Amino acid sequence: MIKKSKESFSLAIHGGAGGTIKKARESETVVKQTLHDILERGRTILARGGSSIDAVTSCVGMLEDCPLFNAGYGAVSNSAGQYELDAAIMDGKTLKAGAVAAVLNVKNPVDLARLVMEKTPHILLSGKGAIAFAKMQNVPMVTQKYFKDAQEKASSLIDKNKKHGTVGAVARDLKGNLAAATSTGGWGAKMPGRIGDSPLIGAGNFANNDSGAISCTGIGEHFIRTVLAGYIGFLIERENMDASEAAMAALIRLTEKFKGEGGFIVVDKNGYIAAAQTTKIMRCGWIEHGGEIHVTLQETLRIPKT
Repeated sequence: MIKKSKESFSLAIHGGAGGTIKKARESETVVKQTLHDILERGRTILARGGSSIDAVTSCVGMLEDCPLFNAGYGAVSNSAGQYELDAAIMDGKTLKAGAVAAVLNVKNPVDLARLVMEKTPHILLSGKGAIAFAKMQNVPMVTQKYFKDAQEKASSLIDKNKKHGTVGAVARDLKGNLAAATSTGGWGAKMPGRIGDSPLIGAGNFANNDSGAISCTGIGEHFIRTVLAGYIGFLIERENMDASEAAMAALIRLTEKFKGEGGFIVVDKNGYIAAAQTTKIMRCGWIEHGGEIHVTLQETLRIPKT
């Protein structure tokens, strides 16, 4: 049941679901501190009256710049040894969205996705067309070596085959406007040209002021086939569920259909937050209604064991 709104900001971020408990414990301190610092940055933006779209752009950009996560600088390579990146952003007030897929050499794909939203009549640009647009907009570009160097820098703290380290952020600002952003390097050793759920609106990323903002992480094919982010929004808007109720229902859908692997973060239209996972590990943190920062690698909603 939808709870009454509290007039403050809310923010949640994630650094991906999946991986082993052993490896997560080895990197726990640095991952938690990184998530905490990024949440502090997001808090500063939102507490000063900044927009939810600015907050999620900034938070995801910082996650992209960290080698610990499978996005931007820390992205994994495909089977051809190239780093193809996906990202999406959506404004819950206007329902405008922008996304890029299979882009090479873009330092911060979330910034390019936002430019697609703000500067074009389109939603999704991919491959060479997206790169041409990036150069037209003077988006910072890097070499493929930039991404390779990140793998070497963080090799002692991460699983080598970071399949599910997608990053994302969802926010509700002081005006009640929602936004979501998601960015990923995709599966390690994926086929060249493979596109997952992250840049697909309604699958891995969604925001609507009438429902909530959602960012997903995990096996993208499962999120695409269940249209999971949009499904969570539907449950909040049409079934009168709050963030936690919708998250649990979505977990059940994900596991019943595919035994799906992954997780997601949700902020509903009243600023209540939920994080949920089917995996043993999910790196996430949140600030609900302007309160304290919470960061965890494991303690989110899960389907109870029977």
